[in-house]
Amino acid sequence: MFRIKTQIRVIYADTDAMGIVYHTNYIKWFEVGRNEYLRKLGYPYSRLESEKLWLPVASVECIYKAPARYDDMLEITAWMSELKAASLTMSYEIRHAETGELLVTGSTRHAITDDQMKPVRFKSYNPELYQLVTKAMEE
Repeated sequence: MFRIKTQIRVIYADTDAMGIVYHTNYIKWFEVGRNEYLRKLGYPYSRLESEKLWLPVASVECIYKAPARYDDMLEITAWMSELKAASLTMSYEIRHAETGELLVTGSTRHAITDDQMKPVRFKSYNPELYQLVTKAMEE
């Protein structure tokens, strides 16, 4: 299964009054991982949008295991864990880059739609990307 890894450093604005990363930032970092995954496939969001293919978020799951703090270097791992006719699921792990400690796991489920938010059958709507994704899932 094709996975990408991206590093990000926690900035002060990402922390709360307790000095730990505010919980919603992890969901933002899931998006960073998802963007990099698509970019590595050769399909950044800008290309998807130009081809009128949208991936609106239908649901998010985020499981917090340990806190990250200001100035920590984090490693986001992202991969496509499920593909259906008109939806896909991305999975994520966020680890402390220096220690390898697992901080967060999660997933986002996305509808596959046209630019009018109407569900489309991925395989027939964009065969090139469908083929890239299915091949990446087999690696």
